[in-house]
Amino acid sequence: MTSAPEPTSSRPWVFAIFLIAVGAIGWWAAFALTLDKFAVLTNPAADLDCNFSLVVQCGVNLSSPQGSVFGFPNPILGLGGFVAPIAVGVALLAGARFARWFWIAFAVGVTGAFAFVLWLISQSIFVLGTLCPWCMLVWSIVIPLFWVTWLRLAATGVLGERAVPFGRAVLMWVIPITIASYGVVAVLAQVRLNVLSYLGA
Repeated sequence: MTSAPEPTSSRPWVFAIFLIAVGAIGWWAAFALTLDKFAVLTNPAADLDCNFSLVVQCGVNLSSPQGSVFGFPNPILGLGGFVAPIAVGVALLAGARFARWFWIAFAVGVTGAFAFVLWLISQSIFVLGTLCPWCMLVWSIVIPLFWVTWLRLAATGVLGERAVPFGRAVLMWVIPITIASYGVVAVLAQVRLNVLSYLGA
């Protein structure tokens, strides 16, 4: 079984640390949301620490059908799912090299998380009319995780040699791409919800 090619012979420590960082942040956000969900179940009128205003709050999201899409609270998905990038990052630091099929499976999983986040963003902005702080933290790390994962797979030849030049060229722009993605979400939230007027309200 051959492993996916790497751009250099050294360990991809930057990518590994990135995976560990986003995984840890995402897991912490999911854990915080889980605790808030327990608080809401215990006392539906609980004043959660993440409720800052009429728009910036997590109570509405946690109590909505969108907050339990698969029949259980969404944060449980995060508690399990964000372990994956942490584990992969630690393995890379330890010198592990993974087969092409593994990277494709990992990228598909990341894409599923990205698609779910896009749906949750649309539901928060256009249906629920709220922005959950912990949810936004999850959004903020899944977005770059998606871009970095796919662009790095392209740059390292996992997606085929023809994709290498494109991947290497665009990977250098991953930070502006991520910021632009944040900007799209921010503009949609401002236009739809007039968020700035509610901050601190």
